[in-house]
Amino acid sequence: MPEVKQTSTTDLPADVEKTASNSSEAAEIGPVNKHINKDDPDEALKLVTGEVVVLTPEDEKRLLKKIDRNLMPLLCVVYGLNYLDKTTLSYASIMGIKTDINLKGQDYSWIASMFYFGYLFWEWPTNRLLQRLPLAKYSAFNVIMWGLVLCCMAAVKNFAGAMTVRFFLGAFEAAVSPGFALFTSQWYTKKEQGTRVAWWFGFNGWGQIVGGVVAYGIAVGTEAHPILIKSWQLVFLVTGFFTAFMGVLFLYFMPDSQLNARFLTQQERVMAVERIRINQQGVGNKHFKWYQCKEALTDPMVWAFVLNSVICSIPNGGMSNYFSQLIVSFGFSENESLLLGAPGGAVQVITLLLFGAAGVLLAVLGLFLILLLPLSNSGGRLAGYYLYQSSSTGFVALLGLISTNVAGWTKKTTVAAMYLTAYCVGNIIGPQVFQTYDAPQYRNANITILVCMFVSFAILIFINIWCRRQNKIKAAVRASPGYIKVDGQEFLDLTDRENPEFIYSL
Repeated sequence: MPEVKQTSTTDLPADVEKTASNSSEAAEIGPVNKHINKDDPDEALKLVTGEVVVLTPEDEKRLLKKIDRNLMPLLCVVYGLNYLDKTTLSYASIMGIKTDINLKGQDYSWIASMFYFGYLFWEWPTNRLLQRLPLAKYSAFNVIMWGLVLCCMAAVKNFAGAMTVRFFLGAFEAAVSPGFALFTSQWYTKKEQGTRVAWWFGFNGWGQIVGGVVAYGIAVGTEAHPILIKSWQLVFLVTGFFTAFMGVLFLYFMPDSQLNARFLTQQERVMAVERIRINQQGVGNKHFKWYQCKEALTDPMVWAFVLNSVICSIPNGGMSNYFSQLIVSFGFSENESLLLGAPGGAVQVITLLLFGAAGVLLAVLGLFLILLLPLSNSGGRLAGYYLYQSSSTGFVALLGLISTNVAGWTKKTTVAAMYLTAYCVGNIIGPQVFQTYDAPQYRNANITILVCMFVSFAILIFINIWCRRQNKIKAAVRASPGYIKVDGQEFLDLTDRENPEFIYSL
């Protein structure tokens, strides 16, 4: 059993702020401890006040396994559906939807982009609601709703109908990435968060694998045994209803935080909070704090996140909606392209787990193969497309850094909103670089994507250098004469820049 030690919460030492204000290096990370308010702490402080639980390695290992077993399956499957549901349009594009609803010119590109207009419209409000409302319940509501909205795609008859449905699909899916980043940061230590983000984001790849197989099965099956609805309509109905079903399971099983986790005993809840004390982030605070919002808007690291999000989302927006058509351009049939898209998902899963951000370089190699190999080399160009699927590693690296390197719950939700707003902008631009006149090879689009990959990798290098510098500055503050760490500081909802104890992950 864990050892329990009684502690008391002291008042803020008078010389802490004085020490910080006299240090030129401390000035670079903001007014240290200026916003400590013990009347508005993190929610977790209610659970750990008056005691510190010392976990043994055996306790830690057992508890981590229990948390993984109860949380990760839900997070992984739902995130895989998040990718599958918005890319189902790509499968439908070669299953007849373009002809059946009379799309012309750039209509398909605009339908692809409209998803991200909905995402962009609702991103800021949904991040505020993620902070204000019970996290799991609000997330589950969105999962159920986007599943039902996806089913409505089976009923569209024209361009206007498809645009409307895609807008609302984007609005409801806007909660998933920032919400899952919050789940990860409240349950896992910093050294665990990167791996867990890779796990659930990696299910994008599984979504592509399953989606390709399901779409192929439906296409072949309906050709052999015609039914009353078109194959592309059936794809939307199958994936949509399954997503809504998973949303119901998410609502029932997923806890909002350690405070109401039914799979933990009361003592295990305290242990689960105690184990993430090292993060200096807590598990949640529902009050909006303007100073944290302002800090997010003036933090160079955050703006590097935002810029990278725009740049790396341009390729994502294009490829996620055109990959089936691109594979057809390599010389394969429509049905073959549905099945041949599946291995790309496997590449994404493997590179996320093994290569980290360096996977971006594999994506660059893949694009070179698509661009430089002769059109007759179908297999080589297809291999290039598979290598390109490792491009998501850069995006995942930064999504993980929002979880590990941003503290203060208002700041964290603000940064997530900024990051995903930029994500929307990039994804809106992405389909537009695939111009009709450039079909079927889309050479200009592939060149644009290649340039984006290089710029994205350069930004990742800058972020690494910036975080190393900030860690040195914080070390100098902690080493200053008279510096005293405040008891319970980990659960006082401080931002990463104002908390000298906060260390950025690299």
